[in-house]
Amino acid sequence: MRISTRAQRIEPFYVMEVAKAAGALAREVAHTDRPMIFLNIGEPDFTAPPLVQEAAARAVRAGATQYTQATGLDHLRERISAWYRQRFNVDVPARRIVVTAGASAALQLACLALIESGDEILMPDPSYPCNRHFVSAADGKAVLVPTTAEERFQLTAAKVEAAWTDKTRGVLLASPSNPTGTSIAPDELRRIHEVVSQRGGITLIDEIYLGLSYDDAFGQTALAIDDNVISINSFSKYFNMTGWRLGWLVVPEALVPVVERLAQNLFICASTVSQYAALACFEAESIAEYERRRAEFKARRDWFIPQLNALGLSVPVMPDGAFYAWADCTAFADKLGISGSWDFAFETMKRAHVAVTPGRDFGTAETGKFIRFSTASSMAHLQEAIERLRAMAETAAS
Repeated sequence: MRISTRAQRIEPFYVMEVAKAAGALAREVAHTDRPMIFLNIGEPDFTAPPLVQEAAARAVRAGATQYTQATGLDHLRERISAWYRQRFNVDVPARRIVVTAGASAALQLACLALIESGDEILMPDPSYPCNRHFVSAADGKAVLVPTTAEERFQLTAAKVEAAWTDKTRGVLLASPSNPTGTSIAPDELRRIHEVVSQRGGITLIDEIYLGLSYDDAFGQTALAIDDNVISINSFSKYFNMTGWRLGWLVVPEALVPVVERLAQNLFICASTVSQYAALACFEAESIAEYERRRAEFKARRDWFIPQLNALGLSVPVMPDGAFYAWADCTAFADKLGISGSWDFAFETMKRAHVAVTPGRDFGTAETGKFIRFSTASSMAHLQEAIERLRAMAETAAS
């Protein structure tokens, strides 16, 4: 069977390969005194709050399960618009919002609408691997630009300007970022967008972790810049609806009918039940619960990062959002007599029964020495993981 060149360009998602290995070992140790602790997958340990679950059940009982329009329920688009106004003091008209089958569908729709074959999109290295594959699936090319801790592992306007060529179509950013949990300072983001706009390019920004910002200096939507910024968002992270597969896309008004056409043909619509459930996300009771959970995620970060640093798993930039720690494992790995984060991840899995994600997926700019920890697990799990890692280091030193 002949496989398309497009499909062959898509690399394996190594996060999931590691997860499979961790799952197999977890089954072996499930009934021991040290079951596997999973700090490898970026999924909140919280589920959708009660009002959201009840809204889904009501929709099913009422038979509200048929197709919606491709752009989503009007009422949900209005709710999302109101959330931008209340939380970020930004006016985003509902008519510019397209509800999608997760942020993945939003990224696919945006890339298909805007990228021609051979177009190049600038992205930071490190960055989330699936984002560059959406570019590739649209026959474009993701160009990874190395970043540093001093730059918060984010692109700068100067680097965008230096990397721009005749083939460059625009930038795809993420703020806060996966895997680093760092955001782009609003003033720098404005400068990036200015560079892109002057060259007739597009600014795409993944804001799926925006609700989980812990620093007011960074927790602002890029949509405040102007109406030409294209934002991808999701109900998965802040709203704790990962498996419900629901997201949204904010685009310039002229692009709405283009995206709608693509959505009609590729997806028909996002899950109707999920859309009705998501309406309840914006109730005062639900928002209060989300804010309580956001405070819990921050408390985990505030405890966990110093513990990693003390163990020699250096986190060069304190994450200001999301639930990740991007840690240099070089010093710790040296104690174990191993080299690189890939081997370190498997040793940690085998010796400490702690699953982590090696940096291999996220780029090539020194990512081989970094590990991504997810702090989406409970504080109890994080504390136990630190104890196991500490014991692992002490055994190696003895």
